[in-house]
Amino acid sequence: MIQSMTGYVEKRFTGRNFSARIAVKSLNHRFLDWNCRGSQLREVENRLRAICQRELHRGRIEVYIDIDFSDSSRWELNINDKLLSGILVSLESVTSRLQKPVSFSIENLFSIPHLAELRRKDFSSAEIEFLEECFRKALAELIRIRRREGRLLKKDILGHLRLIAASHRRLLRLARKQPDLIARKMRDRIKELGEGASISEERFLEEAALLAQKYDLTEELERIRSHLDYFSELIRSTEYVPVGKKLDFISQELFREANTINSKAQDIEIIKACLTIKSELESIRQQVQNLE
Repeated sequence: MIQSMTGYVEKRFTGRNFSARIAVKSLNHRFLDWNCRGSQLREVENRLRAICQRELHRGRIEVYIDIDFSDSSRWELNINDKLLSGILVSLESVTSRLQKPVSFSIENLFSIPHLAELRRKDFSSAEIEFLEECFRKALAELIRIRRREGRLLKKDILGHLRLIAASHRRLLRLARKQPDLIARKMRDRIKELGEGASISEERFLEEAALLAQKYDLTEELERIRSHLDYFSELIRSTEYVPVGKKLDFISQELFREANTINSKAQDIEIIKACLTIKSELESIRQQVQNLE
């Protein structure tokens, strides 16, 4: 069972002490790349990352979590008493010198570095479990979306694969005619050169055999058949195993074999079949690079 690397899901959850909005976006990436933004989660983020790593293998995973606390008791205010005392002493001194009161607002208080910090208390074990369960539900929905897109990609890829297989069968038929085609071209060339270029039948057959061996397509066609079988096996598998990298590699190997056959071709029809294969492979490679 294959799945795409792209998808997006956003869900809202309401708990006892807070509500959470969780958005998860998945993009193409060679490896699993985690990025989490939003409310500060501290050690909880590592737990969510571990959940993600157990479920997904590839893709850039962008997570945004916004937590809205309904209970004000979950927040605590820490004030640097020593720094605040120093500031107040300085204000008294300035007031005395200027002979008029000098003061500052609460907003000014929070703008002074290291003076005041409004910090949320650590999550309780029950709150951590709630966040983990919420994230699992969001991730499950993302996986469902990725698998749905994977099925669409699979259908499209199999269509290209059928056209490649048809071109491969055509190449098998054309390859059997290539030795006779080489011999015919040699005879035509000898006739063009005239009687002075005549050679014995034995020498002619020997040269024709060497050329037929040089331009033999058997090995390349057999490798194409093997690659197609393996490609089809991977993409049709019902097990959930990441196959994107393997399919991309097989596509490259198929492209290489098609190029080799094209360079050996002595028949324009063989060249046309190779061009069809390479065109379909270009489409396949664009799609498999989006598979996990």
